[in-house]
Amino acid sequence: MPLPLPRRVVRRLAADAGLLVVAVAFAVPLLWLVLASLDAHATLRVRPPASPTLENFSAVLTDEITFTPMLNSLLICGGATLLTVVCAALAAYPLSRFRSRFARPYLLTILFSTCLPITAVMVPVYGLFVQINLIDTRYGTALFLAAAQLPFAVWLMKNFMDGVPRALEEAAWTDGASWWQTLLRVILPLMGPGLAVVAIYTFIMMWGNFFVPFMLLLSPEQLPASVSIFNFFGNYGAIAFGELAAFSLLYSTPVVLLYVLISRRLGGGFALGGAVKG
Repeated sequence: MPLPLPRRVVRRLAADAGLLVVAVAFAVPLLWLVLASLDAHATLRVRPPASPTLENFSAVLTDEITFTPMLNSLLICGGATLLTVVCAALAAYPLSRFRSRFARPYLLTILFSTCLPITAVMVPVYGLFVQINLIDTRYGTALFLAAAQLPFAVWLMKNFMDGVPRALEEAAWTDGASWWQTLLRVILPLMGPGLAVVAIYTFIMMWGNFFVPFMLLLSPEQLPASVSIFNFFGNYGAIAFGELAAFSLLYSTPVVLLYVLISRRLGGGFALGGAVKG
């Protein structure tokens, strides 16, 4: 009779099987996107196209379907990300460098605010935007997206800023630098990976946001790609699967490129050990 496997081996095989199931669950939808985008008669089935074609990409690569919504998304999400990173850095600096009995309760409060569902505040926000004429404006939508992502961005930025040695900041002060110059020329350049993480996380969360621009933007020419993607869902359940898959691939491209361009800095760490010696 075969000997029973050791318990440690059984656990490892079970863990490997579980990870394989999770990997397949993520890989199958991505595989469907690629195959369906090349199939002129795509369905929900994952199958190779009988005759691969680029007709789906040709159908969606128009100003109305892709270029204008993508430009709107870049303007809204890019502007909101920049505003979020700047405000988070300015808010995280005093929280990281100055001790106060209110710092921890404040951090816990802003972290708790990230748990609030966005639907709970959209009705008063919509009424406020109508009163101050920010409804149906890209900059108004970007402002609200930045405000929604700011609490968690402050929390992340503060943790990264804690990793910058105070000795470098004190040395800059000794040389006559102000706190503003210290922040811009010493702290922020040294926490490049932290800035990259905050920027990527913020941009991705805004890029895939459907509900906020759907509520605050009314004109079709101002809608971002996250909202215009529903144009591929027709009446009575009719869905253009091939065009939907092609548009989804194009819609994912900016996020993937953003990660690839700055991924080298994510693994670089701070490498500040030698900067405070001697």
